[in-house]
Amino acid sequence: MTALVRPRNGRMIGGVCAALAQRFGTSATTMRVIFVVSCLLPGPQFLIYLALWLLLPGEKKATPAW
Repeated sequence: MTALVRPRNGRMIGGVCAALAQRFGTSATTMRVIFVVSCLLPGPQFLIYLALWLLLPGEKKATPAW
């Protein structure tokens, strides 16, 4: 497993779903679908997303897309 950092490539809003996808070896799209579906359930999912956005460090430098 890789370190939990928000990547510069592949982000849509804050990069939290892309970071979690890299960490757990899934695609970012799959992680985004899981997040949207989980938001339909009661709970603090949106607040957790915001907290992770603030707490996760950003990737130091951009990696080439090739």
